[in-house]
Amino acid sequence: MAQGEVINDTLVVDTPTPFPKGFLWGGATAANQYEGAWDVDGKGASVSDMCTNGTNEVAKKITTEIRDDLLYPSHEATDFYHHYKEDIKMLADMGLKAFRMSINWTRIFPTGEEDEPNEKGLEFYDKVFDECKKYGIEPVVTISHYELPYELVKKYNGWEDRKLVGLFVKYAKTLFDRYHDKVKYWLTFNEINSGTMAMGSVLSTGTIKDYEGPLDEVPDKPQERFQALHHQLLASAEAVAYAHEHYPDLKIGNMTLFATSYPLTCNPDDVIANQQYMNKMNWYTSDVQVRGEYPYYADKMLKDMGVEIKKEEGDDEILKNGKVDFFTFSYYMSNTATADEDKKVGKGNLIGGVPNPYLEASDWGWQIDPKGLRYSLNEIYSRYGIPMMVVENGLGAFDKIEEDGSIHDNYRIDYLKQHIEQMGKAIEDGVDLIGYTPWGIVDVVSASTGEMAKRYGVIYVDKYDDGTGTLERRPKDSYYWYKQVIDSNGGDLEVKEKEEVED
Repeated sequence: MAQGEVINDTLVVDTPTPFPKGFLWGGATAANQYEGAWDVDGKGASVSDMCTNGTNEVAKKITTEIRDDLLYPSHEATDFYHHYKEDIKMLADMGLKAFRMSINWTRIFPTGEEDEPNEKGLEFYDKVFDECKKYGIEPVVTISHYELPYELVKKYNGWEDRKLVGLFVKYAKTLFDRYHDKVKYWLTFNEINSGTMAMGSVLSTGTIKDYEGPLDEVPDKPQERFQALHHQLLASAEAVAYAHEHYPDLKIGNMTLFATSYPLTCNPDDVIANQQYMNKMNWYTSDVQVRGEYPYYADKMLKDMGVEIKKEEGDDEILKNGKVDFFTFSYYMSNTATADEDKKVGKGNLIGGVPNPYLEASDWGWQIDPKGLRYSLNEIYSRYGIPMMVVENGLGAFDKIEEDGSIHDNYRIDYLKQHIEQMGKAIEDGVDLIGYTPWGIVDVVSASTGEMAKRYGVIYVDKYDDGTGTLERRPKDSYYWYKQVIDSNGGDLEVKEKEEVED
Protein backbone atom coordinates (compact mmCIF):
# COMPACT_ATOMS: atom_id res chain seq x y z
CA MET A 1 0.00 0.00 0.00
CA ALA A 2 1.23 3.52 -0.75
CA GLN A 3 2.38 5.51 2.27
CA GLY A 4 0.71 8.78 3.19
CA GLU A 5 -1.37 10.76 5.65
CA VAL A 6 -5.07 10.14 6.31
CA ILE A 7 -7.02 13.41 6.14
CA ASN A 8 -10.82 13.42 6.50
CA ASP A 9 -10.85 9.62 6.11
CA THR A 10 -8.99 9.94 2.79
CA LEU A 11 -5.52 8.55 2.22
CA VAL A 12 -3.41 11.35 0.80
CA VAL A 13 -0.50 9.52 -0.80
CA ASP A 14 2.97 11.01 -0.37
CA THR A 15 4.00 10.93 -4.02
CA PRO A 16 6.20 13.45 -5.88
CA THR A 17 3.91 15.73 -7.88
CA PRO A 18 4.15 19.06 -9.68
CA PHE A 19 0.62 19.98 -8.59
CA PRO A 20 0.50 22.52 -5.73
CA LYS A 21 -1.03 21.78 -2.35
CA GLY A 22 -4.71 22.69 -2.39
CA PHE A 23 -5.04 22.08 -6.13
CA LEU A 24 -8.75 21.94 -7.02
CA TRP A 25 -9.24 18.47 -8.48
CA GLY A 26 -12.83 18.34 -9.62
CA GLY A 27 -15.37 17.58 -12.29
CA ALA A 28 -17.70 19.60 -14.50
CA THR A 29 -21.36 19.50 -15.56
CA ALA A 30 -23.96 21.94 -16.90
CA ALA A 31 -27.55 22.34 -15.75
CA ASN A 32 -29.06 22.23 -19.24
CA GLN A 33 -27.38 18.88 -19.98
CA TYR A 34 -27.61 17.30 -16.54
CA GLU A 35 -30.33 18.72 -14.34
CA GLY A 36 -33.56 17.70 -16.05
CA ALA A 37 -36.86 18.65 -14.36
CA TRP A 38 -37.24 21.18 -17.15
CA ASP A 39 -40.72 22.39 -16.13
CA VAL A 40 -40.70 21.48 -12.41
CA ASP A 41 -41.21 23.94 -9.54
CA GLY A 42 -41.79 26.94 -11.77
CA LYS A 43 -38.88 26.54 -14.18
CA GLY A 44 -39.36 28.10 -17.63
CA ALA A 45 -38.17 26.92 -21.04
CA SER A 46 -34.60 27.66 -22.11
CA VAL A 47 -33.09 27.47 -25.59
CA SER A 48 -31.68 24.03 -24.73
CA ASP A 49 -35.16 22.83 -23.78
CA MET A 50 -36.26 23.57 -27.36
CA CYS A 51 -33.51 21.36 -28.87
CA THR A 52 -34.19 17.81 -30.04
CA ASN A 53 -31.84 14.86 -29.97
CA GLY A 54 -29.41 14.18 -32.80
CA THR A 55 -26.54 11.90 -33.71
CA ASN A 56 -22.98 12.15 -34.91
CA GLU A 57 -24.33 12.12 -38.46
CA VAL A 58 -27.66 13.95 -38.12
CA ALA A 59 -27.66 17.37 -36.45
CA LYS A 60 -30.02 18.05 -33.57
CA LYS A 61 -32.77 20.57 -34.31
CA ILE A 62 -34.32 23.51 -32.54
CA THR A 63 -38.08 24.01 -32.68
CA THR A 64 -40.11 27.12 -31.89
CA GLU A 65 -42.67 25.08 -29.93
CA ILE A 66 -42.45 21.82 -27.97
CA ARG A 67 -43.76 18.99 -30.17
CA ASP A 68 -45.15 15.70 -28.86
CA ASP A 69 -43.59 13.68 -31.70
CA LEU A 70 -40.00 14.74 -30.92
CA LEU A 71 -37.56 13.91 -28.13
CA TYR A 72 -36.02 16.78 -26.17
CA PRO A 73 -33.10 15.29 -24.19
CA SER A 74 -32.66 18.16 -21.73
CA HIS A 75 -36.18 17.72 -20.38
CA GLU A 76 -35.02 14.83 -18.21
CA ALA A 77 -31.31 14.79 -19.06
CA THR A 78 -29.69 12.62 -16.36
CA ASP A 79 -31.93 14.10 -13.66
CA PHE A 80 -29.52 15.74 -11.22
CA TYR A 81 -32.55 17.59 -9.87
CA HIS A 82 -33.77 14.41 -8.18
CA HIS A 83 -30.39 12.69 -7.74
CA TYR A 84 -28.19 15.52 -6.44
CA LYS A 85 -27.60 13.93 -3.03
CA GLU A 86 -26.61 10.60 -4.54
CA ASP A 87 -24.38 12.21 -7.15
CA ILE A 88 -22.60 14.57 -4.78
CA LYS A 89 -21.93 11.69 -2.38
CA MET A 90 -20.38 9.68 -5.22
CA LEU A 91 -18.23 12.68 -6.11
CA ALA A 92 -17.23 13.07 -2.46
CA ASP A 93 -16.35 9.36 -2.19
CA MET A 94 -14.05 9.90 -5.16
CA GLY A 95 -12.33 12.71 -3.24
CA LEU A 96 -13.44 15.63 -5.39
CA LYS A 97 -12.24 19.03 -4.15
CA ALA A 98 -14.30 21.11 -6.61
CA PHE A 99 -17.55 20.68 -8.52
CA ARG A 100 -18.08 22.88 -11.54
CA MET A 101 -21.80 23.24 -12.18
CA SER A 102 -24.15 25.85 -13.58
CA ILE A 103 -27.39 27.46 -12.54
CA ASN A 104 -30.40 27.30 -14.82
CA TRP A 105 -31.39 30.92 -15.52
CA THR A 106 -35.00 29.86 -16.15
CA ARG A 107 -35.18 28.11 -12.80
CA ILE A 108 -34.57 31.50 -11.15
CA PHE A 109 -36.32 33.80 -13.66
CA PRO A 110 -38.58 31.58 -15.82
CA THR A 111 -38.92 34.05 -18.70
CA GLY A 112 -35.96 36.24 -17.77
CA GLU A 113 -38.18 39.27 -17.15
CA GLU A 114 -39.82 38.59 -13.78
CA ASP A 115 -39.41 41.27 -11.11
CA GLU A 116 -38.86 38.70 -8.37
CA PRO A 117 -36.93 35.41 -8.55
CA ASN A 118 -38.54 31.99 -8.24
CA GLU A 119 -37.95 31.00 -4.61
CA LYS A 120 -38.27 27.28 -5.27
CA GLY A 121 -35.45 27.54 -7.78
CA LEU A 122 -33.24 29.40 -5.32
CA GLU A 123 -33.99 26.82 -2.64
CA PHE A 124 -32.88 23.98 -4.91
CA TYR A 125 -29.40 25.47 -5.34
CA ASP A 126 -29.23 26.22 -1.63
CA LYS A 127 -29.64 22.49 -1.06
CA VAL A 128 -27.02 21.62 -3.68
CA PHE A 129 -24.44 24.01 -2.22
CA ASP A 130 -25.17 22.82 1.31
CA GLU A 131 -24.65 19.24 0.18
CA CYS A 132 -21.30 20.22 -1.38
CA LYS A 133 -20.26 21.98 1.82
CA LYS A 134 -21.18 18.89 3.82
CA TYR A 135 -18.41 17.00 2.00
CA GLY A 136 -15.92 19.84 1.71
CA ILE A 137 -16.44 20.27 -2.04
CA GLU A 138 -15.88 23.76 -3.47
CA PRO A 139 -18.57 24.76 -6.00
CA VAL A 140 -17.33 26.49 -9.15
CA VAL A 141 -20.52 27.99 -10.58
CA THR A 142 -21.23 29.16 -14.12
CA ILE A 143 -23.95 31.80 -14.15
CA SER A 144 -25.04 31.18 -17.75
CA HIS A 145 -24.19 27.92 -19.50
CA TYR A 146 -26.17 27.63 -22.74
CA GLU A 147 -29.61 28.08 -21.10
CA LEU A 148 -30.87 31.46 -22.26
CA PRO A 149 -34.60 31.85 -21.51
CA TYR A 150 -36.39 31.06 -24.76
CA GLU A 151 -38.90 33.85 -24.15
CA LEU A 152 -36.02 36.31 -24.59
CA VAL A 153 -35.29 34.76 -27.97
CA LYS A 154 -38.91 35.09 -29.09
CA LYS A 155 -39.26 38.65 -27.84
CA TYR A 156 -35.85 40.24 -28.39
CA ASN A 157 -33.84 37.93 -30.69
CA GLY A 158 -31.75 37.04 -27.68
CA TRP A 159 -28.61 38.98 -26.90
CA GLU A 160 -28.89 41.18 -29.98
CA ASP A 161 -31.09 43.42 -27.83
CA ARG A 162 -29.26 45.49 -25.24
CA LYS A 163 -32.16 44.96 -22.82
CA LEU A 164 -30.66 41.57 -21.98
CA VAL A 165 -27.67 43.24 -20.31
CA GLY A 166 -29.88 44.53 -17.49
CA LEU A 167 -31.81 41.26 -17.25
CA PHE A 168 -28.62 39.25 -16.89
CA VAL A 169 -27.14 41.63 -14.35
CA LYS A 170 -30.33 41.37 -12.26
CA TYR A 171 -30.01 37.58 -12.43
CA ALA A 172 -26.29 37.64 -11.50
CA LYS A 173 -26.88 40.04 -8.60
CA THR A 174 -29.62 37.73 -7.31
CA LEU A 175 -27.14 34.83 -7.27
CA PHE A 176 -24.33 36.80 -5.63
CA ASP A 177 -26.66 38.19 -2.97
CA ARG A 178 -28.12 34.76 -2.19
CA TYR A 179 -25.05 32.53 -2.35
CA HIS A 180 -22.02 34.74 -1.65
CA ASP A 181 -21.33 32.85 1.57
CA LYS A 182 -21.63 29.44 -0.14
CA VAL A 183 -19.87 29.95 -3.48
CA LYS A 184 -16.45 31.57 -3.87
CA TYR A 185 -15.64 30.86 -7.54
CA TRP A 186 -17.98 32.15 -10.27
CA LEU A 187 -17.82 32.15 -14.08
CA THR A 188 -20.02 34.58 -16.00
CA PHE A 189 -20.67 32.96 -19.41
CA ASN A 190 -19.75 29.49 -20.58
CA GLU A 191 -17.62 29.45 -23.73
CA ILE A 192 -18.57 33.03 -24.48
CA ASN A 193 -16.45 33.00 -27.64
CA SER A 194 -18.78 30.42 -29.20
CA GLY A 195 -20.71 33.52 -30.29
CA THR A 196 -18.00 34.15 -32.88
CA MET A 197 -19.38 31.12 -34.79
CA ALA A 198 -22.73 30.51 -36.48
CA MET A 199 -23.68 27.60 -34.20
CA GLY A 200 -23.06 29.84 -31.19
CA SER A 201 -26.10 31.84 -32.24
CA VAL A 202 -28.21 28.94 -30.96
CA LEU A 203 -26.31 27.85 -27.89
CA SER A 204 -25.02 31.18 -26.62
CA THR A 205 -26.29 34.41 -28.17
CA GLY A 206 -29.82 33.20 -28.91
CA THR A 207 -29.98 35.26 -32.10
CA ILE A 208 -32.38 32.79 -33.72
CA LYS A 209 -35.81 34.40 -33.43
CA ASP A 210 -38.36 32.38 -35.46
CA TYR A 211 -35.70 29.91 -36.63
CA GLU A 212 -36.66 26.24 -36.66
CA GLY A 213 -34.37 23.58 -38.07
CA PRO A 214 -31.00 21.84 -37.73
CA LEU A 215 -28.27 23.53 -35.72
CA ASP A 216 -25.81 23.21 -38.59
CA GLU A 217 -28.13 25.10 -40.96
CA VAL A 218 -28.66 28.21 -38.83
CA PRO A 219 -28.41 31.31 -41.07
CA ASP A 220 -25.07 33.01 -40.46
CA LYS A 221 -25.64 36.63 -39.37
CA PRO A 222 -22.32 37.99 -38.08
CA GLN A 223 -23.72 41.47 -37.42
CA GLU A 224 -26.30 40.06 -34.99
CA ARG A 225 -23.86 37.70 -33.30
CA PHE A 226 -21.09 40.21 -32.70
CA GLN A 227 -23.53 42.84 -31.49
CA ALA A 228 -24.88 40.18 -29.14
CA LEU A 229 -21.34 39.38 -28.01
CA HIS A 230 -20.78 43.03 -27.17
CA HIS A 231 -23.85 42.94 -24.95
CA GLN A 232 -22.66 39.73 -23.28
CA LEU A 233 -19.26 41.29 -22.60
CA LEU A 234 -20.95 44.33 -21.04
CA ALA A 235 -23.16 42.09 -18.91
CA SER A 236 -20.16 40.06 -17.77
CA ALA A 237 -18.24 43.20 -16.85
CA GLU A 238 -21.16 44.68 -14.89
CA ALA A 239 -21.61 41.42 -12.97
CA VAL A 240 -17.89 41.31 -12.15
CA ALA A 241 -17.90 44.93 -10.98
CA TYR A 242 -20.93 44.32 -8.73
CA ALA A 243 -19.32 41.29 -7.12
CA HIS A 244 -16.02 43.12 -6.58
CA GLU A 245 -17.79 46.05 -4.93
CA HIS A 246 -20.20 44.11 -2.70
CA TYR A 247 -18.41 40.82 -2.08
CA PRO A 248 -14.65 41.35 -2.46
CA ASP A 249 -13.83 37.81 -1.30
CA LEU A 250 -15.49 36.34 -4.39
CA LYS A 251 -13.40 35.37 -7.41
CA ILE A 252 -15.03 35.91 -10.80
CA GLY A 253 -13.64 34.29 -13.94
CA ASN A 254 -14.34 34.12 -17.65
CA MET A 255 -14.80 30.87 -19.56
CA THR A 256 -13.71 30.40 -23.13
CA LEU A 257 -13.73 27.54 -25.60
CA PHE A 258 -10.02 27.38 -26.29
CA ALA A 259 -9.73 26.11 -29.84
CA THR A 260 -6.00 25.55 -30.14
CA SER A 261 -4.80 25.78 -33.71
CA TYR A 262 -1.47 25.39 -35.50
CA PRO A 263 -0.44 26.43 -39.01
CA LEU A 264 -0.94 23.40 -41.27
CA THR A 265 2.46 24.05 -42.85
CA CYS A 266 5.33 26.50 -42.37
CA ASN A 267 4.10 28.40 -45.43
CA PRO A 268 3.88 32.03 -44.20
CA ASP A 269 0.35 32.21 -45.64
CA ASP A 270 -0.69 29.40 -43.29
CA VAL A 271 1.05 31.08 -40.36
CA ILE A 272 -0.86 34.33 -40.97
CA ALA A 273 -4.13 32.42 -41.46
CA ASN A 274 -3.59 30.67 -38.14
CA GLN A 275 -2.74 33.91 -36.35
CA GLN A 276 -5.95 35.49 -37.63
CA TYR A 277 -7.96 32.44 -36.61
CA MET A 278 -6.51 32.49 -33.08
CA ASN A 279 -7.24 36.21 -32.75
CA LYS A 280 -10.88 35.82 -33.73
CA MET A 281 -11.63 32.53 -32.02
CA ASN A 282 -9.52 32.49 -28.86
CA TRP A 283 -8.33 35.99 -28.01
CA TYR A 284 -11.12 38.37 -29.06
CA THR A 285 -13.49 37.88 -26.12
CA SER A 286 -10.74 36.96 -23.66
CA ASP A 287 -8.81 40.15 -24.34
CA VAL A 288 -11.91 42.14 -23.42
CA GLN A 289 -12.69 40.15 -20.27
CA VAL A 290 -9.12 40.01 -18.96
CA ARG A 291 -7.65 43.29 -20.22
CA GLY A 292 -10.83 45.33 -20.10
CA GLU A 293 -10.79 46.61 -23.67
CA TYR A 294 -11.18 45.46 -27.25
CA PRO A 295 -7.89 44.30 -28.83
CA TYR A 296 -6.05 46.30 -31.44
CA TYR A 297 -7.04 43.93 -34.27
CA ALA A 298 -10.78 44.08 -33.54
CA ASP A 299 -11.62 47.00 -35.83
CA LYS A 300 -10.15 45.43 -38.95
CA MET A 301 -11.44 41.97 -38.11
CA LEU A 302 -15.00 43.27 -37.72
CA LYS A 303 -14.76 45.49 -40.79
CA ASP A 304 -13.63 42.54 -42.91
CA MET A 305 -16.81 40.70 -41.84
CA GLY A 306 -19.01 43.70 -42.54
CA VAL A 307 -19.79 44.11 -38.84
CA GLU A 308 -20.20 47.43 -37.04
CA ILE A 309 -20.65 47.26 -33.27
CA LYS A 310 -23.13 49.78 -31.85
CA LYS A 311 -21.78 51.15 -28.59
CA GLU A 312 -23.22 53.59 -26.12
CA GLU A 313 -21.35 56.23 -24.17
CA GLY A 314 -19.76 54.63 -21.13
CA ASP A 315 -19.41 51.13 -22.62
CA ASP A 316 -15.61 51.28 -22.66
CA GLU A 317 -15.59 52.30 -19.00
CA ILE A 318 -17.89 49.40 -18.10
CA LEU A 319 -15.53 46.93 -19.77
CA LYS A 320 -12.52 48.48 -18.06
CA ASN A 321 -14.14 48.20 -14.62
CA GLY A 322 -15.20 44.58 -15.03
CA LYS A 323 -11.98 42.63 -15.56
CA VAL A 324 -12.05 39.01 -14.37
CA ASP A 325 -9.87 37.60 -11.59
CA PHE A 326 -8.91 34.30 -13.18
CA PHE A 327 -9.02 32.59 -16.58
CA THR A 328 -10.88 29.35 -17.27
CA PHE A 329 -11.31 27.43 -20.47
CA SER A 330 -12.41 24.19 -22.08
CA TYR A 331 -9.86 22.12 -23.96
CA TYR A 332 -10.72 19.01 -25.91
CA MET A 333 -8.71 19.03 -29.09
CA SER A 334 -6.69 21.05 -31.57
CA ASN A 335 -6.92 21.74 -35.29
CA THR A 336 -4.85 23.40 -37.96
CA ALA A 337 -5.43 26.46 -40.13
CA THR A 338 -4.41 27.01 -43.71
CA ALA A 339 -4.84 29.55 -46.46
CA ASP A 340 -5.57 26.68 -48.86
CA GLU A 341 -9.37 26.70 -49.21
CA ASP A 342 -9.36 23.28 -50.90
CA LYS A 343 -8.29 21.47 -47.73
CA LYS A 344 -11.07 19.37 -46.14
CA VAL A 345 -12.39 20.56 -42.79
CA GLY A 346 -12.75 18.00 -40.00
CA LYS A 347 -15.14 17.71 -37.06
CA GLY A 348 -14.75 19.20 -33.61
CA ASN A 349 -16.22 20.81 -30.51
CA LEU A 350 -18.56 23.25 -32.32
CA ILE A 351 -15.60 24.16 -34.48
CA GLY A 352 -14.08 22.90 -37.67
CA GLY A 353 -10.50 22.85 -38.85
CA VAL A 354 -8.15 20.96 -41.10
CA PRO A 355 -7.10 17.68 -39.43
CA ASN A 356 -3.53 17.44 -38.17
CA PRO A 357 -1.76 14.47 -39.84
CA TYR A 358 0.30 13.89 -36.66
CA LEU A 359 -2.71 13.26 -34.40
CA GLU A 360 -5.31 10.54 -33.89
CA ALA A 361 -9.02 11.27 -33.47
CA SER A 362 -11.87 10.13 -31.23
CA ASP A 363 -14.97 8.25 -32.40
CA TRP A 364 -16.54 11.65 -33.13
CA GLY A 365 -13.59 12.90 -35.18
CA TRP A 366 -12.10 15.15 -32.48
CA GLN A 367 -8.31 15.20 -32.67
CA ILE A 368 -6.58 14.10 -29.46
CA ASP A 369 -3.68 16.41 -28.60
CA PRO A 370 -2.51 16.32 -24.94
CA LYS A 371 0.62 18.35 -25.69
CA GLY A 372 -1.64 21.02 -27.12
CA LEU A 373 -2.98 21.56 -23.60
CA ARG A 374 0.50 22.34 -22.27
CA TYR A 375 1.05 24.63 -25.24
CA SER A 376 -2.30 26.37 -24.65
CA LEU A 377 -1.69 26.86 -20.93
CA ASN A 378 1.64 28.51 -21.68
CA GLU A 379 0.20 30.69 -24.43
CA ILE A 380 -2.66 31.91 -22.26
CA TYR A 381 -0.53 32.48 -19.17
CA SER A 382 2.15 34.37 -21.09
CA ARG A 383 -0.55 36.67 -22.46
CA TYR A 384 -2.52 37.34 -19.26
CA GLY A 385 -0.51 36.21 -16.23
CA ILE A 386 -3.52 35.47 -13.99
CA PRO A 387 -4.49 32.19 -12.24
CA MET A 388 -6.05 29.57 -14.49
CA MET A 389 -8.37 26.57 -14.36
CA VAL A 390 -9.02 23.93 -17.00
CA VAL A 391 -12.77 23.59 -16.44
CA GLU A 392 -13.62 21.21 -19.29
CA ASN A 393 -11.54 18.40 -20.76
CA GLY A 394 -12.59 14.89 -21.62
CA LEU A 395 -13.25 12.15 -24.12
CA GLY A 396 -16.68 11.48 -25.57
CA ALA A 397 -16.85 7.75 -26.29
CA PHE A 398 -19.10 4.69 -26.49
CA ASP A 399 -19.14 2.82 -23.17
CA LYS A 400 -20.04 -0.87 -22.84
CA ILE A 401 -21.45 -2.47 -19.69
CA GLU A 402 -19.98 -5.94 -19.11
CA GLU A 403 -22.05 -8.86 -17.82
CA ASP A 404 -20.80 -8.25 -14.28
CA GLY A 405 -21.88 -4.59 -14.49
CA SER A 406 -18.38 -3.15 -14.84
CA ILE A 407 -17.40 -0.54 -17.43
CA HIS A 408 -13.82 -0.78 -18.62
CA ASP A 409 -13.05 2.64 -20.10
CA ASN A 410 -9.27 2.52 -20.37
CA TYR A 411 -9.53 4.78 -23.43
CA ARG A 412 -10.91 7.54 -21.17
CA ILE A 413 -8.26 6.91 -18.51
CA ASP A 414 -5.56 7.12 -21.17
CA TYR A 415 -6.96 10.42 -22.48
CA LEU A 416 -7.20 12.01 -19.04
CA LYS A 417 -3.83 10.65 -17.95
CA GLN A 418 -2.04 12.19 -20.92
CA HIS A 419 -3.69 15.57 -20.39
CA ILE A 420 -2.96 15.59 -16.65
CA GLU A 421 0.69 14.80 -17.40
CA GLN A 422 0.85 17.80 -19.72
CA MET A 423 -0.82 20.03 -17.11
CA GLY A 424 1.92 18.96 -14.70
CA LYS A 425 4.56 19.96 -17.23
CA ALA A 426 2.86 23.33 -17.71
CA ILE A 427 2.97 23.91 -13.95
CA GLU A 428 6.68 23.06 -14.02
CA ASP A 429 6.99 25.59 -16.85
CA GLY A 430 5.72 28.20 -14.39
CA VAL A 431 2.01 28.37 -15.25
CA ASP A 432 -0.25 29.27 -12.29
CA LEU A 433 -2.81 26.49 -12.70
CA ILE A 434 -5.14 26.18 -9.69
CA GLY A 435 -7.77 23.66 -10.76
CA TYR A 436 -8.92 20.95 -13.16
CA THR A 437 -12.55 19.87 -13.65
CA PRO A 438 -12.82 17.29 -16.46
CA TRP A 439 -16.04 17.43 -18.41
CA GLY A 440 -19.12 15.40 -17.78
CA ILE A 441 -17.86 13.87 -14.53
CA VAL A 442 -21.33 12.27 -14.46
CA ASP A 443 -22.76 11.25 -17.84
CA VAL A 444 -24.71 14.12 -19.40
CA VAL A 445 -26.47 14.86 -22.69
CA SER A 446 -24.04 15.99 -25.39
CA ALA A 447 -24.38 19.73 -26.12
CA SER A 448 -23.23 19.45 -29.71
CA THR A 449 -25.24 16.39 -30.81
CA GLY A 450 -27.93 15.82 -28.17
CA GLU A 451 -26.80 12.22 -27.67
CA MET A 452 -26.41 10.06 -24.60
CA ALA A 453 -24.27 7.53 -26.46
CA LYS A 454 -21.44 10.07 -26.51
CA ARG A 455 -20.42 9.63 -22.89
CA TYR A 456 -17.80 11.60 -20.96
CA GLY A 457 -18.41 10.73 -17.31
CA VAL A 458 -16.47 8.60 -14.88
CA ILE A 459 -19.93 7.87 -13.44
CA TYR A 460 -22.26 6.00 -15.77
CA VAL A 461 -25.97 6.88 -15.93
CA ASP A 462 -28.46 4.35 -17.30
CA LYS A 463 -30.03 6.63 -19.92
CA TYR A 464 -30.19 6.12 -23.69
CA ASP A 465 -30.68 8.03 -26.91
CA ASP A 466 -34.34 7.04 -27.17
CA GLY A 467 -35.05 8.60 -23.76
CA THR A 468 -35.36 5.31 -21.90
CA GLY A 469 -33.34 4.20 -18.90
CA THR A 470 -33.53 3.69 -15.15
CA LEU A 471 -31.15 6.60 -14.36
CA GLU A 472 -29.16 4.22 -12.15
CA ARG A 473 -25.64 5.45 -11.40
CA ARG A 474 -22.56 3.24 -11.41
CA PRO A 475 -18.82 3.95 -11.35
CA LYS A 476 -16.65 3.19 -14.36
CA ASP A 477 -13.03 2.07 -14.10
CA SER A 478 -12.08 5.71 -14.64
CA TYR A 479 -13.90 6.60 -11.41
CA TYR A 480 -11.50 4.53 -9.31
CA TRP A 481 -8.51 5.71 -11.31
CA TYR A 482 -9.42 9.39 -10.87
CA LYS A 483 -9.87 8.81 -7.12
CA GLN A 484 -6.30 7.55 -7.05
CA VAL A 485 -5.13 10.62 -8.97
CA ILE A 486 -6.85 12.97 -6.51
CA ASP A 487 -5.60 11.06 -3.44
CA SER A 488 -2.03 11.42 -4.73
CA ASN A 489 -2.50 15.06 -5.84
CA GLY A 490 -1.67 14.03 -9.38
CA GLY A 491 1.42 12.10 -8.37
CA ASP A 492 0.14 8.61 -9.18
CA LEU A 493 -1.30 8.27 -12.66
CA GLU A 494 -0.64 4.58 -13.15
CA VAL A 495 -3.55 2.28 -13.97
CA LYS A 496 -4.19 -0.23 -11.17
CA GLU A 497 -6.78 -2.86 -10.44
CA LYS A 498 -9.91 -1.47 -8.78
CA GLU A 499 -9.19 -3.44 -5.58
CA GLU A 500 -5.75 -1.81 -5.24
CA VAL A 501 -7.24 1.68 -5.42
CA GLU A 502 -9.99 0.86 -2.91
CA ASP A 503 -7.38 -0.60 -0.53
